[in-house]
Amino acid sequence: MPSLKDIRTRIVSVKSTQQITKAMKMVAGAKMRRAHDAVVGARPYAAKLETLVRHLAASGGEATHPLLEQRPVQRATVVVMTSDRGLCGGFNGQLLRAVEVELKGHPQVTYEVIAVGRKGRDFLKKRGYSVVASHEGMGGHLTPEFARELVAAPITAFAAGQTDQLVLAFSTFKSAIAQLPTLEPILPVPLPKVEEGGVAGDASYLFEPGEAALLADLLPRYVATRTLRALFESEASEHSARMAAMDAATNNANDLIRSLTLSMNRARQAIITKEILEIVGGAEALAA
Repeated sequence: MPSLKDIRTRIVSVKSTQQITKAMKMVAGAKMRRAHDAVVGARPYAAKLETLVRHLAASGGEATHPLLEQRPVQRATVVVMTSDRGLCGGFNGQLLRAVEVELKGHPQVTYEVIAVGRKGRDFLKKRGYSVVASHEGMGGHLTPEFARELVAAPITAFAAGQTDQLVLAFSTFKSAIAQLPTLEPILPVPLPKVEEGGVAGDASYLFEPGEAALLADLLPRYVATRTLRALFESEASEHSARMAAMDAATNNANDLIRSLTLSMNRARQAIITKEILEIVGGAEALAA
C-alpha cells in the first residue's frame, strides 16, 4: 500500500495536471468560437459559388474547361487536414482511419497525399503513402491565399492530366461534441443531374462576359473556396474536440483526486489506529 506521503504527492501532482487541463479547455473553447464564426461565415459563400459553377458548367452551352473533364480515376491527390498536436480526443484518429480505408479500398488508384498538419503527415508516411507536400503551424493563420497556394499544384496537375481526381479529407464541424470525418471530391467539378427537359434546377442565367471566360475565372476560385471552407471546418472540429477532451480530463482528475483523498484518509486513520493500539498495549503491559 502506498505511504501517506506518496498519496499526498500524487494528489498534488493530479491537481497540477487538472489546472493545465482546465486552462487548455478554456483556450480551446475561445479558439473554437472564433473558428465556428469563420465556418458559419464561409458556408453560404461556398454553397452559392458551388451552385453557380455547377449551373454554369451544365447550362448546355459550348463552354468547356480542363477542370470539368470526367475521366477514369487512375491517379488521385488527397489533401488530408489534421492537427499538429494531440490531446484532442479521437479527432485525428477517426479521420485518418477513414482516409486509410479509402486508400486501401481502391488499390488500382495511385494516390498522392498533401498533408496539412503534422499528425496526418507522420501517420501516412509511416504507412508508406506518398506525401508530396506538408504544411504545419497553420492553426489560426488560415487565409484565402494559403488555400489558393495549397491547391495550386493539384489544379495544374489535373488540368495537365497528371492526376484524375482531387479529394479533400477533413472533419466537418457538426457541434461542439460531434465532428464528422469527410472525404469530399472537388475535382472534377461534380455537375447537377440532367433530367428530362434540361438541367436539374433552374439554370436560366445570362452570363457576361461569357461562359468560357467565367469558367476560367470561377473554377480555380471555386476549388480554393471549397478548400478554405474545409480548412475552417477542420480547425473548428479540432478545437471543439480538444475542448471536449480537456473537459473529460478535468472531470477524470476530479474523480481521481476524490479517490486519492479517500485513500489518504484511510491510510491516516490506519496510522492513528495503530498508534492508539500501541499506546494501549504499552499501558496494559506496564499495568501488568
